[in-house]
Amino acid sequence: MNKLLCFVLILSQTIVAGQAPVEKYEIDSASIGQAGVPKGEVLKFTFENSTIFPGTWREYWVYVPAQYQPDKPACVYVNQDGIQWKAPIVFDNLIYSNEMPVTIGVFIMPGRVLAANAQSASDRFNRSFEYDGLGDAYARFITEEILPEVEKQKASDGRAIRLSKNGNDRAIGGSSSGAVCAFTAAWEKPEAFSRVFSAIGTYVGLRGADRYSTLIRKYEPKPIRIFLQDGSNDLNIYGGDWWKANETLERALTFAGYEVRHVWGEGGHNGNQGSAVFPAAMRWLWKDWPKQVNRGTSKNQYLSDILMPGQDWELAGQGYTFTEGTAANAGGEVFFQDIPNSKTYKIGLDGKVLLLPLDSRKASGTSFGPDRKRYTVAGGTKQILSFDSNEKESVVADSIAGNDLVVAKNGNIYLTSPNGSERPGKLYLVRPNGEKIVVDEGLKFANGIALTPDQTQLYVTESATHWVWIYRINPDGTLIYKQRFGWLHVPDNSENAWPDGVKCDTAGRVYVTSRLGIQVMDQLGRVNAIIPVPGGQSSNCCFGGADFNILYVSCGDKLYRRKVKVRGANSFEEPVKPKKANL
Repeated sequence: MNKLLCFVLILSQTIVAGQAPVEKYEIDSASIGQAGVPKGEVLKFTFENSTIFPGTWREYWVYVPAQYQPDKPACVYVNQDGIQWKAPIVFDNLIYSNEMPVTIGVFIMPGRVLAANAQSASDRFNRSFEYDGLGDAYARFITEEILPEVEKQKASDGRAIRLSKNGNDRAIGGSSSGAVCAFTAAWEKPEAFSRVFSAIGTYVGLRGADRYSTLIRKYEPKPIRIFLQDGSNDLNIYGGDWWKANETLERALTFAGYEVRHVWGEGGHNGNQGSAVFPAAMRWLWKDWPKQVNRGTSKNQYLSDILMPGQDWELAGQGYTFTEGTAANAGGEVFFQDIPNSKTYKIGLDGKVLLLPLDSRKASGTSFGPDRKRYTVAGGTKQILSFDSNEKESVVADSIAGNDLVVAKNGNIYLTSPNGSERPGKLYLVRPNGEKIVVDEGLKFANGIALTPDQTQLYVTESATHWVWIYRINPDGTLIYKQRFGWLHVPDNSENAWPDGVKCDTAGRVYVTSRLGIQVMDQLGRVNAIIPVPGGQSSNCCFGGADFNILYVSCGDKLYRRKVKVRGANSFEEPVKPKKANL
């Protein structure tokens, strides 16, 4: 065992003297070598060619079970901090007893950036950076770099190593920061890892993992099965209370409908109980395999009210450079723009995508007015254009640069005009007679815009921040009572949520596209639900279909749709008073 591995294990098992009672746990027979059980082999390698964590060097070990045959890709278990839990022995026994599938284990050390001169300088230790941080970097490191590297190796008898690419065939685990790392990998890529073992997990305020207990409650559930272990005498230091954080995480997972099991003890921040329960954890995580790990049903009322059981995202169109300005007409047909290519598309009620014949002149925002005309912002000519049902074009306003717009039932047009990510943007009112008025300025990249269902207030997204602003509309169309109102979640790898498109349903819920997908606010500006989309960051959304109960969302070069329980609020229809806000 190398010095770094010894150091990590000693560090993870060190507790304040007298903090925890003497720990005694029953030894599972699967943790003891058994006569007659075929023994797998453990191979050791190094890896130093990462582009995701450049400059890092690390060791890793690969366990190949005796029963493995290369004609069938093996299941995979990935562990952080190297070999723990007597895992090779446990795997030998559980594979032999058919309590887990034939599984290749990959045991990885955290990276180090080696000092140029070890005599005068120290290595950079990457453990906290790689393990404690949120985001998909480590998950990509495993799936794009380490596992492909493992498949380049061979067993000592020449067997090629082939690993399953199916997330249902993959588990990941670790202890302390390694446990957070394992959970984050599955959270970010449930299609790559569906089973998680977490021992004394560091779900505290080191690099944002304390946010998980909140995010889990708001997100649409993911297909992940989780086994948690911790002790009541775990750490309680500057970063937080490990024991209470694990309890809080378990309660969040249960609330959100996840398949979760926990074992609580009285131990401290060490691997004693984790080693004791590891065989039981593996039996439970792999139970019923190859039956799929499915997503559960959340107790989040917002998700229940919005999402329809059995309905998921489906691809509505793809191959566009960048989609924007998504809106639906009175019949429920959806229109959107491919901005760089100056193309406008229509999706009919039959789901077919039709390219409209006219040049959209780099149109961006799109909205339908009470006259049933389609209104767009033409960035190339700095105009607001309207199109009738025959696509006959009319100029509504000249010399006005904009990004997104909404047309009220009374014919007033509100337009966002961002001047850059930091420079103040403007908000325009264009009256039916063509009069243009600047009704606000100063937002950092004012972007998406939507009316409340009763059309008495206006939402505007500020993309360079995590805010959605709100204004009350005066009888003459001007705005008052400006407030930084909606608070959005920001991903770990960005300084802003990049709120873009915004729409409301008739009940008053507010749907904001963002880096995390669609964040759904209540009328008080609180995010109650987060609906991730397959393309990750989303740019615009609208409700379409004959009953306006199909949610469309654009993500880069793709457009997705999903049938939902709610009905979208249309600005061209008569205003409706939403239900009373829950204070």
